[in-house]
Amino acid sequence: MIDKLELLLALAKEKHFGRAAEACGVTQPTMSTGLKQLEEILGVTLVQRGSRFLGFTPEGERALDWARRIVGDMRAMREEINTLKQGLSGELRIAAIPTVLGMVASLTTPFRARHPNVRFRIVSCTSVEVLALLENLEVDAGLTYLDNEPLGKVRAIPLYDERYRLITAPDGLYGDRDQVTWHEVGQVPLCLLTPDMQNRRIIDRALLAAGTQATPTLTSNSVIVLYTHVKTGRWASVMPAKLAETLGLSDAVRTIPIVDPLVTYRIGLVIPPRETMTPLVAALVQTAQEVAPSLNA
Repeated sequence: MIDKLELLLALAKEKHFGRAAEACGVTQPTMSTGLKQLEEILGVTLVQRGSRFLGFTPEGERALDWARRIVGDMRAMREEINTLKQGLSGELRIAAIPTVLGMVASLTTPFRARHPNVRFRIVSCTSVEVLALLENLEVDAGLTYLDNEPLGKVRAIPLYDERYRLITAPDGLYGDRDQVTWHEVGQVPLCLLTPDMQNRRIIDRALLAAGTQATPTLTSNSVIVLYTHVKTGRWASVMPAKLAETLGLSDAVRTIPIVDPLVTYRIGLVIPPRETMTPLVAALVQTAQEVAPSLNA
């Protein structure tokens, strides 16, 4: 039964029969047979079929919710039993929005000091993708905004409040100021993240509320691209204060607080809403709670 639920999860992820079969290491006929057997067991049609995958039926969507719970609990059980046998080990998978990548080491470093047999896999993606990966059991935890856009069914552990800085050269527009307003930021040609990133949507809303809008001369979905341009001293951007500090931007350019209004958004860890956490996730939550005070200092 579990193997058939795994097939359902793979299809939800890939939305393509061939790719889902490949991801599960089976042939497409084997996958089709497994899904049909699951439908026979449940007595309903789960998948809308045609020449290609057309989606799930309402019953299929509900079965998918149960599959995530059942498969998640099975994986948690295996991990816990393995931990009892040989201690905490394995791979901890974390999805993070680009603007928090600079602080991930604040979690992974103390975690690994306590649990040296654990490996990490960190993926960078949008906030929407963080939640999708978490829902489909492709990652164990996420790092994202907690109070800007709906999170859905997750458990959230607050870490710190994100504040924003204008990053510019000392001889750039407003480069001699101790603080700037959001309206003034709207007058500066900026390099920013692309609109699919939640950080960009936050910036756009803050500027709109101040009666102006962004005029980006460069956009990218990579913080590194923004970083390399800003560090030349010839480009300006808006970045979270903690990211600018982590990247060492204050050594090359000015990082000027943006006020009027002071905009803050909560960053935190999100995990599946299951009552029983896996040992890896439980250890990550403990580490997050321990380091949160220092992140807010």
